[in-house]
Amino acid sequence: MHQMTGTTGAIALLAMTAFASTSWADEMTGEEMFAHLSKLARGEGRGAEAIEALTREASTIDWKGAETVTFEGNIRGFDIEGKPETSLYAIRASDGAIHVLSMPTERSAIEKGSGSPYADLKAKLGNKVRITAMLVDGDVDGVRMSFASLTAPPERLLLDRLFFIAIVVLLFLTMVGMGLTLTLKDFAIVFKKPMAMIVGPVCTFGLMPLVALALGHLFGYYETYPFVFLGLILISASPGGVTSNLMTYFGKGDVALSVSLTAVCTVLALGLTPLLLKLYGSNIPDFSIPVMEVFTSMLILVIVPLAVGMLVRWKAERLARRAEKVFAGIGIFALLFLIVVGVLGNLEKFADTGRYGLAFYTCVFVLTFAGMVVSGVLATLCRVKNYQVRAIAIETGIRNASLAMTIALLLQDRMGDFYSSMFFTAGIFGLWMYAAGVATIFLFPRLLPVTEEELRLHKEMGKSGAAAA
Repeated sequence: MHQMTGTTGAIALLAMTAFASTSWADEMTGEEMFAHLSKLARGEGRGAEAIEALTREASTIDWKGAETVTFEGNIRGFDIEGKPETSLYAIRASDGAIHVLSMPTERSAIEKGSGSPYADLKAKLGNKVRITAMLVDGDVDGVRMSFASLTAPPERLLLDRLFFIAIVVLLFLTMVGMGLTLTLKDFAIVFKKPMAMIVGPVCTFGLMPLVALALGHLFGYYETYPFVFLGLILISASPGGVTSNLMTYFGKGDVALSVSLTAVCTVLALGLTPLLLKLYGSNIPDFSIPVMEVFTSMLILVIVPLAVGMLVRWKAERLARRAEKVFAGIGIFALLFLIVVGVLGNLEKFADTGRYGLAFYTCVFVLTFAGMVVSGVLATLCRVKNYQVRAIAIETGIRNASLAMTIALLLQDRMGDFYSSMFFTAGIFGLWMYAAGVATIFLFPRLLPVTEEELRLHKEMGKSGAAAA
């Protein structure tokens, strides 16, 4: 690499304002650099002034003789609060390195159709792209930084494009499928089984997030890896899905109750999921929850398709019933697709044993299993019938992991989730919840026995619910 030239008083200003109050080592990690640039962009201290100085200096670097390299990564943007016309861009390479992007002096060069390598740059934020750029290293007040200048337009990787389209389409279809199984009667069950329909959402959005909060502190993720902690909160603040209905059927629980709980909790999640993320993530330093982004994503990906499915069921019930199993299969495929492709695309994370070691996998399993246990205890104490307790327990522990993973992917750049920890945590939960569900079903006959009369009632009520599952 070549040394940066053209350093002026602006870089000195950056050094004094951005780094003087820190105790950084000679070289920051990519995650540390990303977090610090995010903090500066938010205008903390004199950070905005420092970022403007850095942006100006990056655009005046002498690139003569600089090395040109091609690598994969993401373009990340840092909007300066209060100054929408000024933005800092950086490249996050696949190996985790951060390269501050030198921007052209003419702002028109980043507009769509300009013909420059920077054309339509904002549209490429967050996408995984192939980057060809010149790289230069520079020392800023003893801190090693890397600068980049694009020599060709970033090319979005085909697999990244297909994966993004697939997850959105599959989740949308999954929620349409859920809507095909629902009628207004499924929401009216709240009046027929009031205690069960009160206890269920309380366990889903009250008890389960508290379990995640406790485990996050117990395993130390709140302090050491806050995005793993937020992944635990995200999955525990997500509603149940069609998988919970299927598991309830096999567990000889109240399938009709399970379907209704899924429907009611899915609607409640529109407001409660972003609010719970905000509530439990508010005390994490240097972190802010994009509540409106979470709300908008859930409105588009959950509520709209759910309403579409219910409308089809209302207008063409025969067609909806024929399509139920097809869409149920799509839901299961969507979850497996997200987990398999997500895991294959994040194989390097399994080597990060500090972040995702035995404690992590234990914590995620305990979360889903403990959610079923404590909700079962609470429902029993509230005198709910055992076959209904089974439904509530499974509904609490088996979540819509597809939804949680999709939200994590859509928002990880905005939230600063550098290592996609929220996505990875939700994906591992999606695997573990099956194991925990099977273990719980195995324990049901001993811990939550049901009478022959209850089983008969279960079979009668389950005839319609089995098709939905």
